[in-house]
Amino acid sequence: MKFNYIGVEGPIGVGKTSLVDLLGSKLNAIKVFENTENPFLKDFYLDREGAAFQTQLFFLLSRYRQQQQLLQQDLFSRFTLCDYLFAKDKIFAYVNLSDSELLIYQKLYAVLEENIPKPDLVIYLQATTEVLMKRILKRKRHLELNISEEYVDEINKAFNYFFFHYTTTPLLVVNTSEIDFVERLEELNDLIKEIEKMEKGTKYYVPLGSS
Repeated sequence: MKFNYIGVEGPIGVGKTSLVDLLGSKLNAIKVFENTENPFLKDFYLDREGAAFQTQLFFLLSRYRQQQQLLQQDLFSRFTLCDYLFAKDKIFAYVNLSDSELLIYQKLYAVLEENIPKPDLVIYLQATTEVLMKRILKRKRHLELNISEEYVDEINKAFNYFFFHYTTTPLLVVNTSEIDFVERLEELNDLIKEIEKMEKGTKYYVPLGSS
């Protein structure tokens, strides 16, 4: 594999963690999974405006701490797959925070971002909001029982907007609306071929089994 560090991103329920788990096992990579534990998340799903700022800051600092631990372990000296991109934090911040909260957030984010390693390649997983909702309901996570389709759609649109303008690293955009890599090994192998062919810029990839 010519890439040393690949980040996998996408909206809630798109299948980031499952893909990193599969790819990591297939390619003998170090697998890094985001710590999604957040004591404010339950309150956020019940009262978005009332708990958004605490939820966002907790996630920001948690993601920063994890990335710093990886650097201290010199983890990126070996092929590494991560199921999130640090910059994702901004996507949720712009959707959920008020203007005054964003002012504070942006100053803190700018300081922390300077010390974050950038991937050699980002894989962005896309899916329709309808598919995302089905996958969220299927995995039956207790904290997500109160998540609304309206919120998932808002996040989905924000992710699409962010990655439409993304130029920081090479970007492979994968449409997963009709594909489940867990159940279709041939599509996973084909995706690996696409990853290995990636150069600079952005490439859009529709898996083999998609209509």
